Amino acid sequence: MLTGRVLLLNQNYEPMSVCSARKAIILLYLGKAEMVEKDHGWVHSVNTSMPLPSIVRLIRLVKKPRRRVLLNRKNVIRRDRYQCQYCGTKNDVFTIDHVVPKVRGGKDTWENLVCACMTCNCKKGNRTPQEAHMPLIREPKKPGYLFFVRSMIGNPDEKWKPYLFMN
Repeated sequence: MLTGRVLLLNQNYEPMSVCSARKAIILLYLGKAEMVEKDHGWVHSVNTSMPLPSIVRLIRLVKKPRRRVLLNRKNVIRRDRYQCQYCGTKNDVFTIDHVVPKVRGGKDTWENLVCACMTCNCKKGNRTPQEAHMPLIREPKKPGYLFFVRSMIGNPDEKWKPYLFMN
């Protein structure tokens, strides 16, 4: 019960992370957070009972440096929703393809890397999508930190969706 997941919001309602129910209850008890949404169930101690939290918000604003989403294979595939950006397949072994090939000056950037299945990657070769007549399903772009928080959370509780801008 105390190992359940709780969404932790900054004082300005910005999603910060997910913590255990135990950590959230400690923050509530110490007066460092307030309960925004309750979960089903109660936590009982010798002296008191309180509803199990689902979402808590910090009382004070925590200034933290803007987190970057690291550019790596796993995050490119995650950004592209585990789908080949040329043919749309979702059931394959994926590679990372340079939209503008490296031999033609293509860089390792969010805007130049896409998820591709082995078949499409081989078919495209060292050509651009236009030259290979293989248009991209979605234009690649750099994801924001909120994207990373959403992917870290996985399948969120319904109560969390308004705070994660998922409606």
